[in-house]
Amino acid sequence: METQKTPACPPACTDCDQAGCACVNCRCSVQIRGLGVKKKDTVILHDVDLNVGHGEILALIGRNGAGKTTLLKALLGRIPYTGEIRFTSHKGENVAKPKIGYVPQNLVFDHSSPLTVADMLCANLSRRPVWLGQRKAARAHAEEMLRRAGAAHSLLDKRLGTLSGGELQRVLLAFALDPIPDLLLLDEPVSAVDRRGIEVFYELVSTLRERYHMPVILVSHDLSHVRQYATTAALLDRTIRISGPVADVMDSREVRETFGLPAKEEE
Repeated sequence: METQKTPACPPACTDCDQAGCACVNCRCSVQIRGLGVKKKDTVILHDVDLNVGHGEILALIGRNGAGKTTLLKALLGRIPYTGEIRFTSHKGENVAKPKIGYVPQNLVFDHSSPLTVADMLCANLSRRPVWLGQRKAARAHAEEMLRRAGAAHSLLDKRLGTLSGGELQRVLLAFALDPIPDLLLLDEPVSAVDRRGIEVFYELVSTLRERYHMPVILVSHDLSHVRQYATTAALLDRTIRISGPVADVMDSREVRETFGLPAKEEE
């Protein structure tokens, strides 16, 4: 199946300072140089070099324990690291405080809690305690958040503990997209979603990437979906073993050896 191509840059927008502008000038690229992470005397990552441009969906693949989630945590600033992570605008200017959206593999919470989707989405919009309900404006904004993530507004009043895997991932994506991030990180976001739900989720992410030209880093073990939806890929095994266009990486000797795939037949 033909892989998607990085969308061409639209004409520069003259209103980039306006709130909510979705032009490419408001997104950023990411450059990682010499990144390393240690836990006590154990080296988890070393000498990681990686580029992720605007409008790219980069699939981060590798065996379990290769350091994929650790790399995401470093990008989020949640763990100490050595080396450099640089966020830049399309003009090459530093972006000091990029907005990063993050969808985790799963959300740990009390499934018996009465917390609703609206409670969760509105909690970040106001200091109003959730037990007092949502203001009309906040609820309308939460509906827009769900719409952006391709979810029905009828989810608003459902308790988080009653959501299906696919519904919960849509809600987490909605949360990650408010405000529209400069970089979107997806850590195995469809691990609890059925096959059809997986395709719908990835198609949605592809649409969002085309609409907002944000770079996306996707951690995935499903190589078939990586081929179908990613534009670039990187094989991580404590360091980057190979990276580049998705077809080249997926057909590489390094990927075949890592995942035990048969050698590619000569044409």
